[in-house]
Amino acid sequence: SFTCGLLDCRCCCDKFNNVTDKAPRDNRSNSIRTPRELTFPYSLPKMKAFILCIVCLVGVTYSFYIDEWLTENKEEISSEANIWVLLVAGSNGWYNYRHQADICHLYHLLTKKHGIPPQYIVNMQYNDIAYSHHNPHPGQIINALHGKDVYQGNMIDYMGDTVTPQNFLKILSGIQVHGGSGKVIESGPNDYVFVNFVDHGGPGILGFPEGELHVADLTRTLEQMYHNRRYKQMLWYVEACYSGSMFASSLSPDMNITAHTASNTEESSYACVLDEEMHVYLGDCWSLNWMNNTEAIFPELESETVGQQYEIVKKMTTKSHASIYGDLDIIYNEPISMFMGHGPKATTPPTTQTNMDKDSIPSPDVMLDYLRRKLARTDNGEEARSLELQILYHETTEEKVQVLLNDIVFAVTGSVDKAQLIKQEYATRIDDPECNKAVLETFFSACYKRHTHPYIIKYITSLTMLCNMDNYRTEQIVEAIVRNCNYNSS
Repeated sequence: SFTCGLLDCRCCCDKFNNVTDKAPRDNRSNSIRTPRELTFPYSLPKMKAFILCIVCLVGVTYSFYIDEWLTENKEEISSEANIWVLLVAGSNGWYNYRHQADICHLYHLLTKKHGIPPQYIVNMQYNDIAYSHHNPHPGQIINALHGKDVYQGNMIDYMGDTVTPQNFLKILSGIQVHGGSGKVIESGPNDYVFVNFVDHGGPGILGFPEGELHVADLTRTLEQMYHNRRYKQMLWYVEACYSGSMFASSLSPDMNITAHTASNTEESSYACVLDEEMHVYLGDCWSLNWMNNTEAIFPELESETVGQQYEIVKKMTTKSHASIYGDLDIIYNEPISMFMGHGPKATTPPTTQTNMDKDSIPSPDVMLDYLRRKLARTDNGEEARSLELQILYHETTEEKVQVLLNDIVFAVTGSVDKAQLIKQEYATRIDDPECNKAVLETFFSACYKRHTHPYIIKYITSLTMLCNMDNYRTEQIVEAIVRNCNYNSS
C-alpha cells in the first residue's frame, strides 16, 4: 500500500526474519535445513513475507516522492484557472479622447458580454474626459463603433496621478500600490492574463500622463513574473506608435507570452472616426478593428484563435502594419476566449464587421490637427488668437526639434556623413534597452516633454540608433543631449 508507513514495513520484514528463523529442523541432526531441503509448503510463508516486505519498502519510497510533488504543486492543482485583465489608457487631455473611449468600450465588452467578473479587471484611466469642460455631453464618452455612451458603468480603479508606469508594473506583478482601489493582478500559475494598453508610444517606450514605460523595465518585470510563475499564459494587445519595439528584440518565445501590436517597430499607429462636433477622434484604428472583429463573432469566441484574429485584423488595418511577437506556437493557437472570456449565449445578433480605417491620421499629428480644426470653426476672436499662437508654437517647435536632433547626432558622431548613415543603415530596433532608457529620459527632461509635444516621437529614433551603434557610449550621448538642449534654450 502507498499509505504504508516505515513501522509497517519494519513489521513486515521482521515477519520475514521470523519465518526464516523458524524453519523446520532435522530431528536427526538437530540442524536447520538448507533451502534445497525445504519442501514447497514450508517455504511459502517465507516467500510471502519477503514479497510483502519488498512491496512495502517500494511503496514508502514512491509515497515520499508523491507527497513532495503534491506539496510543491499544491497551488496549481487546487486552484481553478481565472482570467485576469489589466486595462490602461495612458494619456490625458481632451484631444486624446480616443484612448479612454477605447478602454471604456472594452471594459463593457469584457464584463457585460464576455462575462468576466469586474473583480478580475484592473482599470487605469486618467478620467478627465467624461466631465471635461470641452465635452458637450457631460458624463458620457462615445463609442466609435455604435455611437453610444460607454462611460457609465465603468469601474475605474486608478485615475489621475496614480496612472504611472511604476504603478502599472507593480499592479501587473501583484504588488500593492498607494492610492486607487488597491486592486492588483493576483494571478497564479494556472491563470490567464490579458493586458490592453492604449496611448502614445515611441521607440522602446509606452506613454503615461507623466513619464514613460521603458522596454528595459517592462522586460525585467515580465521575466520576474515568468520565473515567479505569476501566470500560465499572457496576451498583450498594445495600441501605440512604434509599439512593436516593446517586444521585437526583447520578448522571448519561451515565456508563454504573445503580444499583438498596432504597429511595427518603425511607424505610427492611427486615430480614426472623427467627430465633427467635439473635434476629436473617437477611437484608434487597430483597436476599433480588433474589437469590431470580436463583436462580430460573439458569442462564438471559441471559434477564433489568437492567431486567426491577428491575421484578420492585420488585413483590416490598412494604415499601419499590425504585428505579433513572442510565443507563436501555443498561445497563437489558443481561442481568444481563453483571455477575453466566454460569456452567456447571445440574445442579440452579432454586429457586422466593418473596416474602421476611415478619417484616419497618424497619432503624433492629432494634437495639431485638433487645434487647427478648432481654429477653423471658432467665431471668437480672442480664442482664435490664442489658438493661432498655440499652433505657431508647436509648428516652430517641431522644426526646432529636427534641427536639435541633427546637432546632437553630429556632436556624438563628429561627422555629417556618419549622421546621415545612421538613418539609412540602422532600423528602429532596441539593441541596448538601458542606453535607450537613459538617452530618452534625458531628452524628455532636458529638452522637450513627450506628452506635451507628441509630434517629437516622429524624430527621436535617431537617438535610439545611436544606442545601437557599438562605438558610442551612453554617457557620451547623454552629455551631447544635455549640452545641446541647454545651448538651444539659452
